[in-house]
Amino acid sequence: MSVLQEYSSLSSSSPRATISHTLQSIAGAPPINPPSCKALIQLIIDDLQAVIIDGSPSRLIRDDALSALSAVKGLGKIPHGAQVLASIPNLKCLMTLAIKLETASDASNEALKCVANTLLLSEPARTRLLSQEIDGGNICVDLLQKSATPESTFLSSRILFLCTASPHQSASFIESIVETKHTHFPGNGTIIDVIALKLDGLIASMQAGIKMSRDAMTDLLKLTFNLLVHYPKLAPSELQYPALAGSPDDPKVMGDFWNSRLEGILPPLVRAFQTIPLSSPNPLTSPLTHIIHSLITIPVDASSRAIWFGTRPHSHSTTPQPSSPKSATSPLTGSSHDNQSTPKEPKARHIERAISSVISAGRRSFGRSPRSESPSAADCASRAYELLDMTLAHFLPGDIDPDDPAVRDLCKIDGDTSLDEIVCPLVVLITRFCLGDDDAKTRIRQWLVPENLDRTHPLERRGDLLGRCLRLLASVYHSRLKDSMGEMLYAMCDSNATTLAGYFGYGNVAGFLFHKGVVSAPPVSAVSGAPPTTASGLPINPITGTIEHPTETIDMTDEEKEHEAEKLFVLFDRLEKTGALPPSQNPYRKAFQEGKMG
Repeated sequence: MSVLQEYSSLSSSSPRATISHTLQSIAGAPPINPPSCKALIQLIIDDLQAVIIDGSPSRLIRDDALSALSAVKGLGKIPHGAQVLASIPNLKCLMTLAIKLETASDASNEALKCVANTLLLSEPARTRLLSQEIDGGNICVDLLQKSATPESTFLSSRILFLCTASPHQSASFIESIVETKHTHFPGNGTIIDVIALKLDGLIASMQAGIKMSRDAMTDLLKLTFNLLVHYPKLAPSELQYPALAGSPDDPKVMGDFWNSRLEGILPPLVRAFQTIPLSSPNPLTSPLTHIIHSLITIPVDASSRAIWFGTRPHSHSTTPQPSSPKSATSPLTGSSHDNQSTPKEPKARHIERAISSVISAGRRSFGRSPRSESPSAADCASRAYELLDMTLAHFLPGDIDPDDPAVRDLCKIDGDTSLDEIVCPLVVLITRFCLGDDDAKTRIRQWLVPENLDRTHPLERRGDLLGRCLRLLASVYHSRLKDSMGEMLYAMCDSNATTLAGYFGYGNVAGFLFHKGVVSAPPVSAVSGAPPTTASGLPINPITGTIEHPTETIDMTDEEKEHEAEKLFVLFDRLEKTGALPPSQNPYRKAFQEGKMG
């Protein structure tokens, strides 16, 4: 007998044990043929509707709800099963069940899982759920506000994330939940205030290792990102960078516009950025990556400076140290800070103190975690710099070439992804810090290229963050990260080509500047912010960025001439690889092709 026949043969007078066994067998059964699957789903949904919602006779009783919904969930994980659940009557039934079964949280959550799976497999279901007939979006907003566990937060966030993925299908809903105020909601009574409260609660839950807190924060952040990206495009919003203003008919680009209704989300995002536990050896995993995605959309300006960077005086000279509880050392190499020349002070524990304060504040119930309105005491510039250092030390150990196949293999181990996808958002965030705040820009630059930097050896061969950044500028395989890294260094140097070349050597940044339209070494300028000499007064070579040794007038030996020729060959080869020098203009390549080099 098939599971459809077995279930159809049941009645309200069937033994409860038989009904329970049948439902369990359906939940654990292998996939069945589409017609039987569809018919069985509808039978179970109709029985749940009858007993829980309508109060009419049914094969099931209220206590069967969890098992019945588990069976529906299993059947609905395949597309033809999801088609049945995606109808307006069935979606409405599932949402009503989630509300009516709130006192039986497992059954209520099982109904929400059925909805979430359906929305994942059926895009039309997302629009139907937001229809006036179901009003599922607002129901989930209310469920999110009332959620008391990470699992319930996860489910309501997942449904809202899927419903807001497309601004074309959910524009009016997105505008409504951002703008509508509820008297029973915290703060100003909007979805932003609810998200802020839940983020703070999840920070404490993650610190305590509570099950599903990481998943809950990840999906809550996905919802947050949708609102931050879509709402400024839908409502009248302020252009962040007036210089970029185009035609009113031009489509709005992510991050270019901002709306003050979203401002309340920044403090909890910063707290999460500073305090959630880091994974090791690669710290850039979810939910931290989703926090970074959201932060990228928010303006860095004078009005929010205290939230971004804190109110304490900052040291420009002390390089931030990794704050991960585990070592940032890569399994393939030594410390992430090898060859650093910056003097090391004992670790400034400002981040640890901030973590401790959030933990102690969060040791209350999940739904009642306090939301501090005071400016963040921690510094996002320092945190971002540490994360970049730790991440690149893991993926680019020592002085390895970024295009080495071992680097791509390491990325695949971390989830079949690429260095572009992993690191680019963090680099973009640091770039926005440099563009939006002069003090942050100065500090980040001085951490990367301090005044007492050892310039006796090629900068691009260093085994620290500076060397890794410069080697990425010549990468072929990581093109997006290469471009993002160039923009970060450019912003760090006041968006000035001469300053950029002065700090890092024209040879290292020639390819990036070529794509910026600077086809030759920029002239040395008095207005450049780059130092012409080292801290000890030795001149810096503008091409290599290393110490320039005085030219002697004595004739070179043949061995010395050969050594200098090798150095020039390496320089021209680097310029060609970065795109700054066309192969046809490489004098060494031309000489070889013309047979002038034996």
